[in-house]
Amino acid sequence: RVKKTSLPAFANVRKNGIISISLSKGDSLIAAKLTSGKNEVFIATKDGKAVRFAEKDIRDMGRGAQGVRGINLGKNDSVIGMEVVKDKKATLLTVTEHGFSKRTEAQEYRLQSRGGKGIINIKVTEKNGPVVGLNLVSDKDEVMIITEKGMIVRCSVKDVRSTGRSSQGVRMIKFEKGDKVASVARVAKDED
Repeated sequence: RVKKTSLPAFANVRKNGIISISLSKGDSLIAAKLTSGKNEVFIATKDGKAVRFAEKDIRDMGRGAQGVRGINLGKNDSVIGMEVVKDKKATLLTVTEHGFSKRTEAQEYRLQSRGGKGIINIKVTEKNGPVVGLNLVSDKDEVMIITEKGMIVRCSVKDVRSTGRSSQGVRMIKFEKGDKVASVARVAKDED
């Protein structure tokens, strides 16, 4: 599910917090992003599906609303990330559980209506594993990949080859047997 709420609705936050979304049993909040009202939303799943739709397809809602369907999930699939695409030349970095990654231009994902099943973001196989992370990146950025056993690798995004939507990606990190990628974070380069 996805929802859009105007920022003034969060102006008077109490010490113990306020409700920002109502969740169904078993659901959890994946991401919250600031938008202009004219951006595009990109949602990706662990089984390698993704949907890109115009933010205007989501009406404004109150803080307590559950939202509307952003992507129609397959059986045992789940959302792993959401990004707001502000730049037409944006690049999306997808990272899988077994350390594979790929960069793909956002324009390669056709604009759809929200609530659809999505299209292939990455081919998920036994070799590369399910998708763990999704980040909007530029060539100047770096990413940190953290494994379940605590190994951390920091590398430049420009070192990740740009490929098409339906590829398996390339190995970005090698780790010991039994370890898996747990999290991925974008690190923006410091400005001089």
